[in-house]
Amino acid sequence: MEFLGQITIILVTTLLVGYLCNRIGIPAVLGELIAGVLVGPAVLSWVKPTNFLHQMAEIGVILLMFAAGCESDLVLLRKYFKPSMLAAILGAVLPIVTIWPLAQLFGMSSQHALFLGVVFAATSVSISVVVMQELNFTKNREASTILGAAVVDDILAVIILSLMMSFLGEEKMSTPAMLGHFALQIGYFVGIFVVIKWVTPIVFSVARRLQIQYASTVVSLIIAFGLAYLAEVVGLSDVVGAFFAGVAVSRTDFREEISRSVDTLGNSLFMPIFFVNIGLSMTFDSFVPQIGFILVLTVVAIVTKLIGCGGAVKLLGFDWNSALIVGSGMVSRGEMALIIAQIGLTNHLMSTAHYSAVIAAIILTTLLAPLFLKMAIGHKAAVA
Repeated sequence: MEFLGQITIILVTTLLVGYLCNRIGIPAVLGELIAGVLVGPAVLSWVKPTNFLHQMAEIGVILLMFAAGCESDLVLLRKYFKPSMLAAILGAVLPIVTIWPLAQLFGMSSQHALFLGVVFAATSVSISVVVMQELNFTKNREASTILGAAVVDDILAVIILSLMMSFLGEEKMSTPAMLGHFALQIGYFVGIFVVIKWVTPIVFSVARRLQIQYASTVVSLIIAFGLAYLAEVVGLSDVVGAFFAGVAVSRTDFREEISRSVDTLGNSLFMPIFFVNIGLSMTFDSFVPQIGFILVLTVVAIVTKLIGCGGAVKLLGFDWNSALIVGSGMVSRGEMALIIAQIGLTNHLMSTAHYSAVIAAIILTTLLAPLFLKMAIGHKAAVA
């Protein structure tokens, strides 16, 4: 029953840190990330990463992205699809082409350096979602662009990772197998359209007739977890499925009721565990010997997203303040980069000598992202 003690420590710590963050005016999610660093192996070692906490954290990010989908406006997502697409593409390409030669200067082989660029091409928008929710900044063109770009970014990251695994990994995939893999993913998005357009309204019509307490919430969770699971089956990120499940639910009459229920369920237990679990990955074992590499990598990782994503939407007519918000919203690497780095290490695409430093840089970008986003949103509000 050790996990009960760990959950208790996590909830008590996040509650206290959240209170302090509210008092000093910084995003509560930043406090939860710092709480993970404090109670984890990096400082106090009260809580250690376990498979149980990882699975709880997975539920947390699924609920978080489902809630983000529920709050999204499908009309705005469609309207700003073009800037979302361009922001995702430039925001993925720029880190790769910048970090690839940079990492070689720090002693990485060309192959390992290229894969490191892929690691930092990924974005974890879950942190940005919480900050935007805290600031009531969710139904506008900047938020819609960030969410749309994050979905496209996840898809691009999976495609690039699949290509690298196919050509450079230990278990190389044949061309027909790879094409079949991509065909499955395309079929998944066709299925998403069917679910949003026809399946979800029918399912909720049936749920209304069941006259069972919380039937609509249970049905929404079935859709969320089902689409998240199927996304992983076809090789995509589960957050993609969860987000589109939320979009599907947002088109029903149960939107407000379900949003409240999921927010309560997620924010009280699963989401704090998710953010703390990211902080648990932080250690200081290789921090001092590789401090130069960590700092340079962190700065480049931040700048390439700010310029890549922010510059992309600026080219399409966004003002500088809006471009800064979009760029800041895409800075966080979070669990996506951690997962890709772990896959690379397992398949010998990531340098073992630099692995701890890479994890430290991922955590630092994730810790700094909420501050950048809050300042960017605050600056836009001040000049409005």
